Amino acid sequence: MSGSKEEPRRVSGDWREFFWNARTHELLGRTATSWGLVLLFYLVFYLFLAGMFAFTMYIMLLTLDDYKPTWQDRLLTPGMMIRPKGDQLEIRYSVSDTESWEDFVQNLNTFLSCKKLLRPSAYWENFQPLNADCPPDQYFIQEDSGEVRNNPKRSCQFNRTMLGDCSGLEDRFYGYSKGQPCILIKLNRVIGMLPGKDGQSPYVSCGAKNEDSEKIGPLAYFPDNGTFNLMYYPYYGKKAQVNYTQPLVAVKFLNASLNTDINVECKVVSNTLQAGSERDRFAGRVSFKLRINNQ
Repeated sequence: MSGSKEEPRRVSGDWREFFWNARTHELLGRTATSWGLVLLFYLVFYLFLAGMFAFTMYIMLLTLDDYKPTWQDRLLTPGMMIRPKGDQLEIRYSVSDTESWEDFVQNLNTFLSCKKLLRPSAYWENFQPLNADCPPDQYFIQEDSGEVRNNPKRSCQFNRTMLGDCSGLEDRFYGYSKGQPCILIKLNRVIGMLPGKDGQSPYVSCGAKNEDSEKIGPLAYFPDNGTFNLMYYPYYGKKAQVNYTQPLVAVKFLNASLNTDINVECKVVSNTLQAGSERDRFAGRVSFKLRINNQ
């Protein structure tokens, strides 16, 4: 029995001696000098790794341009967006129910005229004093001169008056109160994109899908022919072109069928941009559902 009791004591004593050996002054089997060398090694090792990482990041940052991305992996044909933003790209409202469409009107007002980030929208003429009155149907190219940067670059004016009946100036309800709603369309920005050639600007074309073709009725486009004029391109980036005003196209549905769903697709037509494919159906186009109820 005594032998069985001494065995746990021996094990416990061996463990305590391994943790701290008073005779050799060893902690966990190492002396203070040994532990110091181990810690010094790992300190130098991790400082070396941190230095290598910092040096690699420094070299990489030297290759980057503050005004233009070194690589662009965006689509050659940009996507399109609409305003107002409805739920799941659906614009549904009743003409007689003000509350059903007032959010759409407010969304357009915010986009065109209200303050964003303490700055008024650029679509007011009074806020574009530095923007140029450019000649239409030609690119506004502002190249650098060797290593001398031509920054900040100027931009061409795009005023909300160009949106005609959809500007919100003559009709503050953008046609929603009359069952003739306006939709604003914009192309996503792509630095350096040239969306047309031979003086032909890209334009927006909207239509109904398949069986809804007889429901959509006539459309009106603003500016004329629904063009994104070439003078607003190329885009040089937010930092190089701080006063850039993105061009818009407004589409007004003049006599769409009431009380029925209309599946609408708008696409950009250009002689340089590729049309969307089955692989990427959202390149250069946007689809949404429109329903106008009369009650």
